[in-house]
Amino acid sequence: MQVGMVGLGRMGANMARRLREAGHDAVGYDAAPVPRDVGSLADLVTRLSPSRVVWTMVPAGAPTRQTIADLGGLLEPGDIVIDGSNSRYTEAAPHAERLSAAGIGFIDCGVSGGVWGYQNGYPLMVGGALEHVRAAQPIFDALRPAGEGGYVHAGGVGAGHFAKMVHNGIEYGLMQSYAEGWELLGSVGLVDDVTAVVKSWANGTMVRSWLLDLLIRALDAEPGLARVQGYAEDTGEGRWTVQTAMEHAVPLPTISAALHPRFSSRQEDPPAMKVIAALRNQIGGHPMRMTGDA
Repeated sequence: MQVGMVGLGRMGANMARRLREAGHDAVGYDAAPVPRDVGSLADLVTRLSPSRVVWTMVPAGAPTRQTIADLGGLLEPGDIVIDGSNSRYTEAAPHAERLSAAGIGFIDCGVSGGVWGYQNGYPLMVGGALEHVRAAQPIFDALRPAGEGGYVHAGGVGAGHFAKMVHNGIEYGLMQSYAEGWELLGSVGLVDDVTAVVKSWANGTMVRSWLLDLLIRALDAEPGLARVQGYAEDTGEGRWTVQTAMEHAVPLPTISAALHPRFSSRQEDPPAMKVIAALRNQIGGHPMRMTGDA
């Protein structure tokens, strides 16, 4: 089937590529002058045949809101918009309401997998009406990982982005635990080869994971993370997770504690934050600040 992909950055371009290789007609558009199939949103809508499905993969916040608003003025009844950005889940219902007034469906889809999604598949957490999800199911099936798991219709509108928010909150806690363990290993003076210890954990231990595999890759690429600066942004989803928990009186001590080092990293260069910066680069291609950079 046809799908319009709006946003051809690190993930969007590879998602379009994966869709094409699965036999779908993916038409790509980006506001930036990158390789693209059409030069405007209007051209994208014209290129697609009704009933259209347009997937947005632009930065969360104002860019996503504006893109969805623009699509609302271009699409027709029976079309569907899928928001695959890391938008806050509370924005999904207003989008759905405005598009529904024009007869346009809306799906919010939390997308994981980072820069590895093209190769491994993109785990998808979907929220929206069953009829809209069913209409877009061939697209989800092409993008998701093979085998069991890796896809869920989490519930109604907002459920997809809510599930992805919680997923990313958990990720904060896991990354921080690896980071603190790595720092402690190197601080006491008993361990001769910290990287070798971390690598030993990858086989059979209780703490083995894909995140640990990515940490090992980062240590191989930059031994000891010597040139990596301990600076790490937060995408917003960690703090949204904590804020939501506070609003609902749900205790999240681990995730809350993992959020604060992201803030402290902007004033200091603590060793543990080198791991966070390196893991964010491995997961999503986020740039690292390196010693000697201008």
